[in-house]
Amino acid sequence: MSDLFEASGIHPPDAPLADRLRPASLEEVVGQDHLLGEGGPIRRMVDAGRLGSMILWGPPGTGKTTIARLLAKAAGYEYQAISAVFSGVADLKKAFEAARMRRAAGQSTLLFVDEIHRFNRAQQDGFLPFVEAGVVTLVGATTENPSFELNGALLSRSQVYVLKRLDDAALDQLLRRAEAHMGRSLPLTDEARQAMLALADGDGRYLLTMSEVLFDLPEGEALDVQGLAGVLQRRAPAYDKSREEHYNLISALHKSVRGSDPDAALYWLARMLNGGEDPLYLARRIVRMAVEDVGEADPLSILVANAAKDTYDFLGSPEGELALAQAVVHLATAPKSVGVYEAFKAAKRAAHETGSLMPPAHIRNAPTKLMKQLGYGKGYQYDPDTPEGFSGANFFPDEMERRVFYKPKGEGHEEKIKARLERWAEMRARMADQGGDA
Repeated sequence: MSDLFEASGIHPPDAPLADRLRPASLEEVVGQDHLLGEGGPIRRMVDAGRLGSMILWGPPGTGKTTIARLLAKAAGYEYQAISAVFSGVADLKKAFEAARMRRAAGQSTLLFVDEIHRFNRAQQDGFLPFVEAGVVTLVGATTENPSFELNGALLSRSQVYVLKRLDDAALDQLLRRAEAHMGRSLPLTDEARQAMLALADGDGRYLLTMSEVLFDLPEGEALDVQGLAGVLQRRAPAYDKSREEHYNLISALHKSVRGSDPDAALYWLARMLNGGEDPLYLARRIVRMAVEDVGEADPLSILVANAAKDTYDFLGSPEGELALAQAVVHLATAPKSVGVYEAFKAAKRAAHETGSLMPPAHIRNAPTKLMKQLGYGKGYQYDPDTPEGFSGANFFPDEMERRVFYKPKGEGHEEKIKARLERWAEMRARMADQGGDA
C-alpha cells in the first residue's frame, strides 16, 4: 500500500537517491526511446488513451517499475503493484477484487506485477479471466525470457516489450541528473567517470547507488580509477549460469569461433569466466567446436581441445584458463569444415531408413565352419595387400545402393582427403567396368 509520501509524489529525505530521482513523466525515462519515443509502441498506446496488457522484459535497473507507474499516471488508471516474490494467491484475489470494485465505479486499474516469472503456471493462469474481462490491465516485469518462463496463454493476451540495457549516454544522463539534484559534481576524473559507467553494466539503479556513496565522501581531490576502485566494491557481471544469459554467451562464443574471429571468441570466453562459469563446461564446449565446426579440415584441433581440457584439470584457475584461451584461438583460426558432422547426420538418417540390412557376405565375420560354408568372408580382399592399396570392394548392404555421405569441400587437411576420395571413386568405377566388385 502507498504511504503518504508516495501518494503525494514526495520522497522522504532519507529515501535512496535512485528513488528521489525517479522520473516524473514518461518523457524523463532514459534509454528506452524505441518504446517511449515518438512513434514507439507504448507511446502510441498512451497517446490513444487506452493501455493494453504487456510484459516488460529487460535487465535490472532499466526502468520497468518506473514505466509501469508512469503509464498508469499518463492514462489515468489506478496503479496497483504486487511482487511475485512476496505475494501469493490470497494477495492476487484481493488485488482482483479491488480492481473489480474500481471498475464498477468507472475506474480502470493497472496491475503491475514485479518478477512475474516467479509465479508458477497455475498462478499465471489465474490472471487470464481478469485480463480477458478487462478487470485489470496487466503490466508484468521480468528479467527472464518470457518464452521460457510465462504461460503461452498469458503471452497471447499480452504484448512483450524488450527494454534495453542503458548505454553510456543514458547512464551519463542519469549522472548529470544526480549532480544537478545534489548541487555538486561527482569527485571523479574523466577516466574514473568512464570506469564507473562500465561498472554499472547498464543498470541505472546501481549507478545511482554508487553515486550516493561518492556524494557521501568528504570533499577532496577527484578520485582516479584506482581511487574509485578503493571506494566501491566491484560487483559481478550480470550473468546467471542457469538462465538465458548463459545460453546467449555460450552461443556468442561458439559462433565467434565458427566465424573465425579469435578476438571476439576470446572476449566471450573472458566474459563467461568472469561471470563464474565452470571452466570445464567451457572445455567440453570447446571440444564440441573442434568436432562440429573444424573436423577433418584440421584433425589436430580435437587433440588441442582435449589437451586444453586436460591442462585445465591439471593446473586449475587461473593458470589453466590460458589453455582454454589457446584452444579457442586455435579453433577460431583453423580452417572450418562440417563435412564429418553432416556426413554422420546423413548416415544416421540412412541407418534409420534401411533398418537391419546385413553387411555383404564377403565382409561378414566367419568364426565357425558353418558360416564359412554359407559364404561368410568369401572373396574378401585385404586392401593393404592389393597392388594399389585399394580393392574397390562394396561395403554397403547388397540391398542398398551406394551412397555418398562425406563430401569434403577441400579446406585445410580436407584438400588432400578430397583428392584421395576422388581418386578412389575413379578406381572403383573403373574396376566395376572391368567386372570387379563395385
